[in-house]
Amino acid sequence: MSPEAADVIDIHPARRQRVLMLSWEYPPVLVGGLGRHVHALSVALAAAGHEVTVVTRHADGAPLEEHVDGVRVVRAAEDPVTFPLATGSLLAWTMAFNHTLTRAALRAAGTGGYDVVHAHDWLVAHTAITVAEHLRLPLVTTMHATEAGRHQGWLPEEMNRTIHGVEHWLSTSSTRLIACSGYMRDQVTTLFGVPAGQVEVVPNGVDDRAWRARPRAVASARARFAADGPLVGYAGRLVYEKGVQHLVDAVPRLRDRHPGLRVLIAGDGPYRGELEERTHRLGLGGTVRFTGFLDNTQLPAVLGATDATVVPSLYEPFGMVALEAAAAGAPLAVARTGGLAEIVEPGVTGVTFPHSDPPALAGAVGQLLGDEVFARRVAREARSMVGQRYGWATIAARTAQTYAAARREHGSRPARRVVVDGPPRRQPIAIPDGNLLATAAS
Repeated sequence: MSPEAADVIDIHPARRQRVLMLSWEYPPVLVGGLGRHVHALSVALAAAGHEVTVVTRHADGAPLEEHVDGVRVVRAAEDPVTFPLATGSLLAWTMAFNHTLTRAALRAAGTGGYDVVHAHDWLVAHTAITVAEHLRLPLVTTMHATEAGRHQGWLPEEMNRTIHGVEHWLSTSSTRLIACSGYMRDQVTTLFGVPAGQVEVVPNGVDDRAWRARPRAVASARARFAADGPLVGYAGRLVYEKGVQHLVDAVPRLRDRHPGLRVLIAGDGPYRGELEERTHRLGLGGTVRFTGFLDNTQLPAVLGATDATVVPSLYEPFGMVALEAAAAGAPLAVARTGGLAEIVEPGVTGVTFPHSDPPALAGAVGQLLGDEVFARRVAREARSMVGQRYGWATIAARTAQTYAAARREHGSRPARRVVVDGPPRRQPIAIPDGNLLATAAS
């Protein structure tokens, strides 16, 4: 079914479903995009008439249980013996978290029946499988990314291989999987051997109205960050796989052709220091500005003020920032990889370039900077596309269809023994877009 057709789906009361959703982040705990996704999806499902309970991590000062935005939120308090949430202790923290999350989920189930369990990513895998099995319910899992994809096809450490193994176990234990893009569907089927017929492609959604800043705010952002020339923007985490290093490397070429150019890099992360050093080494201190993290009250105006917003990712399961920038009115230049290639149609809703190619990046951005009429036309088309295809009512309806399919299929397939193994740890496999993805779990 096309996204446009899904817009007009009517959920009859008889089809209303009771959903037990599991996520390691949910407001006020927001670490990345997953928490915002789960919140928006659960609110949209509730608005459509479904009964939604989200079981999630507790935060200081937040109630252990509340009803907010039509959603019942149950938070799992941390146990007295705590583990630090840091890279070296991540697996220990995750196991401890899943123990308290399981107890919270079972308490929630004790006061109401459910039709389906919906898990988000590997950090809730043990709880999801335990609760679905205990309650004899179908399990739907959204795979937002994979560990192999995040590490460019390799699983270098024991922790990476363990996470990959948990993703494999969760995927093959689920009645249905949801992937945010065709690219992610291909990853899941290739890496974990899940039949393509069990994987639904349901994209992430965006509230396009929330990203439309007032003209005065856009003008203010423009005056603050731009000089007398064009303004190029980036927004996102500063990690290697986001490809910001290639944007920095493209700046000298862009600056030569576009006098007065300013490049704004909004976001933070472990790669920031290296990026700043690279910027200074190239003599770009007066051209490139690092703002740090900008929240959703600031970012829409900043994106709307740009003459081009660049998404240079090496790995991007979906490309949420591209939708947000499009909703803000920014002309898009994105790497032709992963989910980004499914969002942006070259010459129609933006321009694309091969990832890891600074000259090609400069050429694509230059196409927007050099032709304002073209840039504004593709920006208008992209904004219209976001509203038509990626509204949360549409995404909720398609998710509910996946729940219904899982309920029909639950119990009809014979249980299969899950074997999590693969080739030697150093042996990668290729997936359709040419990236290498390791399948080693041990």
